[in-house]
Amino acid sequence: MRDGFVKVAAVTPKIKVADPHYNAEKIMQGIDAAAASGAKVIVFPELVISGYTCGDLLLQHTLIDECKAELKAIAEYTADLDVLVFVGLPYHFRDKLYSVAAAVHRGLCLGMVPKTYIPNYSEFYEARYFSPGNAAVLTTDFFGTGIPFGTHIIFENGESLPDLRIACEICEDAWVSAPPSIVHAMAGANVIVNLSASDELIGKASYRRQLIGSASGARVAAYIYTSAGEGESSQDLVFGGHDIIAENGTILAESKLFSEGVITADIDVDRLLSERRRRNTFTENVYDDYVRIPFLINECVVDIKREIAPLPFVPASDSERRTRCEDIANIQSIGLAKRLEHASLHNATIGLSGGLDSTLALLVTVRAFDRLGIDRAGIYAVTMPGFGTTDRTYDNAVKLAKSLGCTLLEVDIKKSVTQHMEDIGADINEHDVTYENAQARERTQILMDIANKKGGLVIGTGDMSELALGWATYNGDHMSMYGVNAGVPKTLVRHLVDYYASEAEAKGDKVLADTLRDVLDTPVSPELLPPKDGKISQKTEDIVGPYELHDFFLYYLLRFGFSPGKIYRLAKIAHAGTYDPEMILKWMKTFYRRFFSQQFKRSCLPDGPKVGTVAVSPRGDLRMPSDASASLWLKEIDELG
Repeated sequence: MRDGFVKVAAVTPKIKVADPHYNAEKIMQGIDAAAASGAKVIVFPELVISGYTCGDLLLQHTLIDECKAELKAIAEYTADLDVLVFVGLPYHFRDKLYSVAAAVHRGLCLGMVPKTYIPNYSEFYEARYFSPGNAAVLTTDFFGTGIPFGTHIIFENGESLPDLRIACEICEDAWVSAPPSIVHAMAGANVIVNLSASDELIGKASYRRQLIGSASGARVAAYIYTSAGEGESSQDLVFGGHDIIAENGTILAESKLFSEGVITADIDVDRLLSERRRRNTFTENVYDDYVRIPFLINECVVDIKREIAPLPFVPASDSERRTRCEDIANIQSIGLAKRLEHASLHNATIGLSGGLDSTLALLVTVRAFDRLGIDRAGIYAVTMPGFGTTDRTYDNAVKLAKSLGCTLLEVDIKKSVTQHMEDIGADINEHDVTYENAQARERTQILMDIANKKGGLVIGTGDMSELALGWATYNGDHMSMYGVNAGVPKTLVRHLVDYYASEAEAKGDKVLADTLRDVLDTPVSPELLPPKDGKISQKTEDIVGPYELHDFFLYYLLRFGFSPGKIYRLAKIAHAGTYDPEMILKWMKTFYRRFFSQQFKRSCLPDGPKVGTVAVSPRGDLRMPSDASASLWLKEIDELG
């Protein structure tokens, strides 16, 4: 499968109890419908060929033999289909009856997995009919062909997606304290299929959803759960056909209760493998008693239907976004408070430009001071107008400091930078990198010296996106004594400032709220070049590219280790209608080039709190050599174009 995606399906047909031939026809129709949607792995409910609610009819040879015959017919039906299908049936083996999941593929029955845990409580009387399966994989005769029979079986795909490894459990197996899926995952399975017949009770669907989602997360696996539906007998129970497809803790697809039909989802096997690799506590391949049965699904391009968020760091819903902002605000402020408390400091110095990053850093510092009960006057907000400072950002910086009760200091850097440029023989009229960086370094020197004079910390303002791109002046704004924004991507900085603005509005602080709203409306800029007609002339995103693209690239590069080709494919889907493929490719090349070449700046970052699953600290998440070559990644990007 291209880029590690495989489409899977859960199917609940409307069957007739104790009518295997009718049910087999419905199963075949379900296979056709799922295959037509592109599904390659198709899962049906427990005992779907006979019906789960057959009662003592399960002891009848006539029913058992017919189910076996219909399984053969279903297997033969798949002869010309590019699918792997799991169906449930009662199966007689060595004088015992088992509830099994049979895997059929290209005209053959590949193997049978019996149910491990047989419930015999409340409404369940399965021990009256069925015996529990065990780990020992034996051989059963299926119309003259010996096939594996046992719980320790993993079905492994061939060359098209060699890392696709599927194991089975059945209904109750998922509800016990030590589900078989635990051992399956530890043996290497990354997709668990569960053929179920779970009756509906008040509140059970919610618990079932939570159970399956949590199981997929704990196993770092995909989970395809299919349950019996309305065709079952309603003598004492009602079955809702509740089908669920989950991946590593996230529900990808779910059927409505009391419905029949097909649900599909795109499972990202690469993502699962990446997550398992990075979790060194995930124990895998420790069981060598598994029988591994090969199957082959031809390579194809999966038409990805899953939602791909254009802003992966930013929750889509208002409530989730607010919760995340609250959590991050606490992490940032608690981290800084701990540092201040440890050093017995009551002062902090921060360069306040009136832009997004320094505004957020100031808000975090205020929150930390309030947490410690320190007077906000100990926060020295230093505005340092230079050649590119506009009235808008200057005015906002002044308003912020005053409305928050901080001590405002103003140090104009134009004179000192002009002198410095003269001292080193540089032309002040040549607006090159020296001209820009001299201003950044002068500001850092001022902040450090004020911090020494006042006895406090210099609070860093740069965010994680800037650090990823190296968009910081080395030993300039790159340096501080504690970088509160170091773990926050640029796309999330904006929402955090908006969160603080909403807080100010709720408290009736109109001046602060209005100022924060104006900061949000101000273009992102380092303001190092002279303004044009009083307005910002240097817009960061015009130079390095859109941060929403760079954050997208950063997320999938560091969180999952995806290749440029896969990230490009996801970006085209996520940003369709906003950026055309050529634009995405252009800025992707910029991202990779800068990400590799600027590692030396990240190798000596100041301390700062990690807030999410992606971080660039050399002491934590990103141990990368500063002189690593980007040629392999850039070559792949060139080939994409």
